[in-house]
Amino acid sequence: MRIDIITVLPELLESPLNHSIVKRAKEKKLVEINIVNLRDFTKDKYKSVDDYAFGGGAGMVMMIEPVYKAIEKLKGERDYDEIIYTSPDGEKFNQKIANQLSLLNNIIILAGHYKGVDQRIRDYLVTREISIGDYVLSGGEIPAAAITDAIVRLIPGALTDEQSALSDSFQDDLLAPPVYTRPSDFKGWKVPDILLSGNTGLIDKWRHEQSVERTKKLRPDLTDNE
Repeated sequence: MRIDIITVLPELLESPLNHSIVKRAKEKKLVEINIVNLRDFTKDKYKSVDDYAFGGGAGMVMMIEPVYKAIEKLKGERDYDEIIYTSPDGEKFNQKIANQLSLLNNIIILAGHYKGVDQRIRDYLVTREISIGDYVLSGGEIPAAAITDAIVRLIPGALTDEQSALSDSFQDDLLAPPVYTRPSDFKGWKVPDILLSGNTGLIDKWRHEQSVERTKKLRPDLTDNE
């Protein structure tokens, strides 16, 4: 899998994408992550990639030409399954979308910045717009890193335990059950007896019940459609 991230601040993506699971997946050649500096595609001597909005108003807008050039250069090298724009008004990112994207071969993520990108990029080149929440960040680099991390950990071989991703929160629209480790008794705070029983069937049943209970209590919105 290959993920190309177009950004005006590539340094913001260096650390999140060079550690932990993402780093191991890159080392195993399971994913190739390419950071594209949008400023490399402008003729402006100051490397500016933003300008004032037609019609006035506060804030600057990412110009169409450098974004177009960056995307077209990438498209000239390979076919892309999705060209994603990170935007507060995109569809809300969730585990289902992460699962879908993890099955693709090549993805471009355009990290939004300033007051957004020229609408023509969204109209003619972007295939999907994604938001990671109902709040505004300084730029789309953090959302791009979050989306990339969520995708990469689902690629077979990225996790040491192949079954781990299947039991993550939200995979079945349920939160994960509580987890415990040694010691089983700490200051009188004890691990539930069922988890020490060795009865796999009963443990699985308990974990599912706990997931349902926690979801109804903490995230009832996930069960609204049931």
